[in-house]
Parts: sequence; C-alpha cells; structure tokens
Amino acid sequence: MRPEQRVERRGENEVPSEDALILHLQLAKGQEKLVEALRAQQMVIRDLQQKLADQQEALLSQQREILDQQRRMYEQMDVVKAQYGLLSDTVKQVSFQGLQGELQSYFESHLAGLQSQARSHLQKSYAVHKMDMDSKAMDVVGEAHFPQPLLACPSACGREEFCDFQRDPPQCEKCTMCPPGFFLISQCSPTADRMCQDRDECLEVPNICGERVKCLNTPGGFRCLGVSEREAVMGFCGPDYFYNQELQECQACTDCNGEPVSAPCAAATDSVCGRPSQVRLSRSWGASVGVPPASSPGGHIFPGLQLSIRGKEKVDLLSNEAGQVTFLQHGLVWLDHNFAIKHSCRNFLQVGMRLNGSQEEEGGRDLSGVRIEQPDGKYYQGVSVSSGVEVEPDHTLALLLRSPNQHCNQSKDLHLYEVAAPSVSLLWLSHDTGAVAMTAQMSLLTHYQTSYRPTFRMTSVSDPYMVALTHDSRGVRFTESGVVKFVLQQALYSMGHSCIREGFSLIAYVNRNGTGQEALQAFKAGVNYRDTSVTLSGAVGVAGGDALTFEITSPSQCNTRYFGDSSGISVLSLIWVPSAVSSALSATVSRAGLPSGAVRNKPLSFQQIGADSPQVGLARAGEPGSRRNFVFREEGTANVALNLKLIHSCNIVKVTLQRAGGQGGQAGPVAQQVSGAMPEGSEWASVGLRASFPVQNGTAVYVTLDCVRGRVNQITHEGGTNISILWVAV
Repeated sequence: MRPEQRVERRGENEVPSEDALILHLQLAKGQEKLVEALRAQQMVIRDLQQKLADQQEALLSQQREILDQQRRMYEQMDVVKAQYGLLSDTVKQVSFQGLQGELQSYFESHLAGLQSQARSHLQKSYAVHKMDMDSKAMDVVGEAHFPQPLLACPSACGREEFCDFQRDPPQCEKCTMCPPGFFLISQCSPTADRMCQDRDECLEVPNICGERVKCLNTPGGFRCLGVSEREAVMGFCGPDYFYNQELQECQACTDCNGEPVSAPCAAATDSVCGRPSQVRLSRSWGASVGVPPASSPGGHIFPGLQLSIRGKEKVDLLSNEAGQVTFLQHGLVWLDHNFAIKHSCRNFLQVGMRLNGSQEEEGGRDLSGVRIEQPDGKYYQGVSVSSGVEVEPDHTLALLLRSPNQHCNQSKDLHLYEVAAPSVSLLWLSHDTGAVAMTAQMSLLTHYQTSYRPTFRMTSVSDPYMVALTHDSRGVRFTESGVVKFVLQQALYSMGHSCIREGFSLIAYVNRNGTGQEALQAFKAGVNYRDTSVTLSGAVGVAGGDALTFEITSPSQCNTRYFGDSSGISVLSLIWVPSAVSSALSATVSRAGLPSGAVRNKPLSFQQIGADSPQVGLARAGEPGSRRNFVFREEGTANVALNLKLIHSCNIVKVTLQRAGGQGGQAGPVAQQVSGAMPEGSEWASVGLRASFPVQNGTAVYVTLDCVRGRVNQITHEGGTNISILWVAV
C-alpha cells in the first residue's frame, strides 16, 4: 500500500482535539444544570410529601374522635334498651294503670339527660365530617305524651297503600305489584309492603328445556343454555312465556290485571296492555340540514362532522336539540336524507346516519352511508341516504359527514345547496302495525365481474319468522303478504373509461314461484379510478313466500371492486308492513309528453306500473292533473322515492315533489333534490329524491323538473326512471 493512502485513512478517523474538549465542557455544564434542577425538584417533592403526611395524620385523628363519639352513643343506647327491657318485665307483673305515672316520669328524667348528652356531643364541629343528629334520633318512645305511636304517616293510607317508615317523615306509598315470573309471599298491609319471590321454573318443571339442555333460572324467567335464538322464537319457551331478544332468555308474559289487551303475548313479543284505538299507527316529521361554522367545536370532517338538523324544537314523538334528534317513543323508523354538496376535498366524502344509545348506554352504530366522489369542486352532487331501524326512547340520531383524507378538515370548503323543502324526513311506525325491520351487510368484501348479485349477512331483524334470508343468502324472503320499503347502498371502486361512458345500474327483483320480475331500477354515472356508491330505494308489494333480490350491472370492460365495512356504506335495510295497514304504487314517466329543451319547472307525466292501490292512484283522463297528479284517497302517512335518468347540458338540475292545492291542503314543495353538470365522458346522468309526509283524503302530489342554464335532451321512460309510493294508515 502506498504511503499516501495510509495517511488519508488515518485522517478519516481523527477528531480535532480542541472541538472535542469544547464539546466535553459543554456536556459537563449541561449535566451540572440538569443535576441542580433535579435536586430542586426532589426538594419540592419532599415538601409536598411531608404536607400530605401531616394532612393524613390530621384526618386520621379526626376520624378517631368521630368513632369514639359514635361508640359512646351506641353504649348509651344499649343502656336504654336494657332499662327498657327491665321495665317491660315489671309491667308484665304489675298493672299498667298503676305504673303509668311512674313510667312517664322515669322516662322523662332519663331520656332528657340522655338527649342533652347527645346534643352536647353532636354540636361539636368536625373538619371532615359533620354529624347533625337532633332529638329525633333519640326519640324512641315519645317525649311528652306517653304512650303515643312511635312513627306514623300524617294521614291514614288508602287502599293498596302502606306507610313507608323509611321516609323522613313517613309517607304513604303504593303497594308493589309482583312482576311477571314472581309469586306472592305476603300481602300488602298498612305498615308493610307486599313481598314477592322469583319463581324457579327450572325446579317446578324439570324438563322445561328438554332432557339434554341445561336450564338456568333468571329473575322473571329462565334460560335454556345451548338453544339457538331461532328455536326460542319458534315457541320453545312454552305457554305464558315469550323470548326476550335483548336478554336472550324466556320471560313470563305480562298480566294486564283486567285492563284491555291490545296485543296478546306471542312467541317473541310480550303482552301489550291498553286500548289499541288510542295509538297512532304512523307519523312523519321533516327538517332542514346545515353545516356548522368552521370555527365551531368539532368542525372537522376527517374524524366526522355532525350536520345540524334544524327542525321543530320538540313534539311528542321526538325532540331536536344540538343538531341531533332524540326519540321519545318506541317504534320503527324509516329515514331519508336528500343531500347536495360541492366540495374541493381530496378523495371522496361520505354522508351517513348514526344511531346512538341512551345517555346511560355507550357506543352506537352507523345505519347507512353514501360516498360522494371527487369532482374537484366543479359542480353540485346530489345523493340520498336512507335507512330503516327500530328505535327506543332516548335513542339519538345524528347526520355525519366524513372524509378519509385529513387534509379536508374545514367546513368552509363545503358548499351545501339550500333547497326549498325539508331535506331530512322520517316515517315512524308503531309496533301495533306489526311491521318488521331488518338490516343486512354484504358478506363479500371484493368482487370483480360485470354482473354482481350481492350476498347478504343478517345483522339485525325484529321478527325472524316474518323476514329471513333465502337459502343462498342472496335475497330476503317474506312469510306473509305486505309492502316492503327497502334501500340498498353499495360502495365500489371502478377502473376503466367504459365505466364512465355507460355507468352502473342497480336492479331490484321480486321472485315469485321461481320467476323473477323487475320491480325498480336506479342508474348511477360511472367514474374512473374513483370511489363512489350506487343506491336504490323504493316500495314494492310482496305475497307470502316471495323473495326480494338485487343485481348490479356494469360495462363489460369496466373493472369494479365491491366492498363494505361497518360504517353502513354497503348495506341492505328494509321495513316490511302488513297489507292490512299499507299499500304501494309504482309508476314510470310516460313515453309521450316528456319535457325537453329549456325546461323551467315543468311537471312530469307518468304511467302506472302494476296493480292499482285503493289508497293512492294516478289521476286518470278527465280528472284534474291527468297523468300528472298522484291522488291519495285515505288519510295516512306517505313515503315517495323517485329515480330519474336523463341526458342534459344544465349547470343545475332540480327535481321537486310538489303538493297540489285544494282539498288536500296548502300547495307547496314537499321535497327537493339537485344535481350538477353531467360527468365528463358519461352518456347519462341521474337525479332523485326521497321523502315522507302526512296525507289526507284528497291530497295530490306531482313532480316538476327545472333546468338551470342549459337544456334537457332526453329522459328515459324505462331502465332507471321510476317512482314508488308507500302509504301507511294512521
């Protein structure tokens, strides 16, 4: 090796001695300062520990004094008890009349001294605990007028009441009724409440769960370990018992005790007491929705921005406070939210609904969600979110807007379109209607093919006997005839220019006797390398044994990935209502007379599909609003779902559900939805709305279309354009 190379290598490992010395001195000074700071902190900690120890010692000494005072009082009371026992023995041997005066003076003298001692002890002030006991605590037999009742209610208690001596002063309380599954031990008396004991069904009926299943006794019922919920719902609990799905056990049916029974005890439901005529079967409610200011707390989209629901403050059905709805009654609820937004956020936005438990409960669940793709803030996008769910009092509903990208955080980047009608509405159904709510999620997370039939996984159902999945889990089967209000929301990711050009179609079929008939269809413009959602909502009539299935079609050269998660972006939700209290009607736009060109608030003409409904129908020729108005012939609550597929060059397309004037009430918009310009490269566009509202006999509604700055070229009369109406009695 050459000398030059050896010199260079030694130079690479050398460290200048002056720099090393300066660095060493700086480190030493830093260590000294750190040690001094640690010592100062240790001194402060020692002082605090000493003060804490002194305070604890003072507290202990005060507690010892209190315990000593209590012990002395207990000793004095023991002496009184012993003296009272001796006097009682004496009274048994001698006539009470002769000793009355002697006893009175004896007790007055002894108890007066005892009370003065107690007052002197209890008037002392303590730093931690202050015991304030007056002469009532020592007034065992009465001070001045012996003999008198020791304790008593101010007035005599009535029937089915007893005097509760635990209250101060004593008060009359109603006697406790033995709950279902308990038996009576002792009757209610003027001085004692009724006593009940739990019935042990496992001992009374040894084989109540069968020979191979173990029985576990519970308060008011029993549980058969190892028995599935389906077996219990089918009547496994036996007579006078029903299966409680929340507790997952058999519970004794409620005894109405002479009251009218509006709903008898069934295999999966308890008895309902009261007059059924006093209960409303259905109701509706609507409100507007806004985005809170960016400066308000929680005004960030990334974790979830709560939209503000601006409706009536409070009704007997629900209350609206702090931008969210709190339910006040049990029932089934169908929710619709028409949402139009223009944003510049990266990636997509997701608008959804969330149901939270009561204040005592923790957690909640996302009901549904729809993804809004990224248009770079060029135009408004209108979407509709829907869901059906069973609610209880104190459950709260919130509307949320989320973004998967943390760079989209300020609500000032969002622009909501202010519509001229309520944007959120709900249809509430009483349990007396016999309606059933069901929710299912897509069981496949990824799938690539042109025709996709989703497979479902049941997540909740209020009555599995009436509504259940088919054997292949690709549809929902119904046991009895009725009307089904449904919504299917599927999130997807598409790749390919053919996706944009042709778009997606979501079709609902009613399968009857082995054949499937198309019921409703919705269209969604495609996207390339983007996340989006396709959704379809409507109402169809079904018979016993019918099944509801779905299919999503995409172009042949479009690569599509279907997926879902727990946020409700890929979910099937429905409510089944018996035919006795509901009906449905479907229609599509007529072939003739479709508006085109510069359309300004022009009504759409329709033609009916399927059978007639006695409660709602399309106005016929010769009637006012022929082929335009949908006329209701009976009071009730209605839900409308509209899907419109068209070609246009408008900057904004408005579709409005209008209420006609006259016998049905005041004219005006019921619901409205908007959509922006057609996506670049797409052949078709879509817009639709969903809403619930009350109707009377004679109420008429119709649909208008408005094109702002452009023209409408074509509206298809099939394959993506339809309207469905659900009517429920009140």
